[in-house]
Amino acid sequence: MGANEHGVVIGNEAMHSVIAPSETPALTGMDLLRLALERAASAAEAVNVIAALLEAHGQGGNCGHLHQFFYHNGFLIADGREAFVLETVGRSWACERVSDERALSNAYSIGRSYERLSADLAGDQFDFAERFIDAERDGVSFGRGRCARGGQLLAAHNGKLTPQAMIAVLRDHGVEGEAASWTPEQTERRSICMHAAEAARRSQTTASWVSEWRPDGVVHWVTATAAPCLSIFKPVVLGAAFPRDDYAPTDKFYRQARWWKHELWHRGALCNYAEHLASITAERDALEAKFARDVGAAMGSPERLNQIIVNCWREADDAEARWLTSVRHDGYAQSGADYAGSWAEHDRVGMVPPR
Repeated sequence: MGANEHGVVIGNEAMHSVIAPSETPALTGMDLLRLALERAASAAEAVNVIAALLEAHGQGGNCGHLHQFFYHNGFLIADGREAFVLETVGRSWACERVSDERALSNAYSIGRSYERLSADLAGDQFDFAERFIDAERDGVSFGRGRCARGGQLLAAHNGKLTPQAMIAVLRDHGVEGEAASWTPEQTERRSICMHAAEAARRSQTTASWVSEWRPDGVVHWVTATAAPCLSIFKPVVLGAAFPRDDYAPTDKFYRQARWWKHELWHRGALCNYAEHLASITAERDALEAKFARDVGAAMGSPERLNQIIVNCWREADDAEARWLTSVRHDGYAQSGADYAGSWAEHDRVGMVPPR
């Protein structure tokens, strides 16, 4: 995910196709995202930048962390005036203009509604997603299911989306998660807000981001932490004060890094998830509402906005520090053997110390 000074925002997803991705090092989806944000002043320009780079240089190479992982890429691109979905297969691509709500979740989703195609695909109209999607792989990643769930949640607002509504979507755990007693251990398939486990859910939501285009500027609401359901969305305004973390996180535990501080809270809360979530929801939502009011009132005053943003991040950090004191981590003892073993392995790989 990323944004630039022109209000262009891009999200990038891995896409799994029946056509094998290239393992030869080339541009990755993250490369394409960064280059588009560097060069484009609008969403339409960003589409053109990515398409041109794909056709000239291709995409490929290992994009995995602990294991090799190769894939094609999809992009959700917006600038406050218009938005596009761009899905790719090798050097080929299709682009759809967003006319209403739209979601993207690791699965080809552009059917016959594309606005543009790469030259090699031009000709008779066809269903882009059905031609290229790896249905077997999608059965594991549940990409189409998550995309449909996201679209359903967005459509429920009848075109009157707010940042708060978008944040609620990013905290969704699927139909199962609507029960007050639900815990992440009870869901085997992937969800929008995803907590790592075993099998298909070996990874998790790393960070979450909502962009708000306002008449007086663009505010990005970010967690800078995993597990948005247990996180606080905080404001970032490009050009204003940015509360940098002096300890940039790596894949190994470091107690002073904000991301890892939050993981202590997140992983501890998993031991009694429903109770911990219920205990912080009111304060979490109240803080986010306060941040929205404070930032909105300060948008016309740069000096005041700088101080408000710093205050918001400090208040969020203080709240999470208090939440952490309520956690008694017992090694996932309340969990099933597979789930507990999976998280014990995540702790081992991340060098998370015993708590």
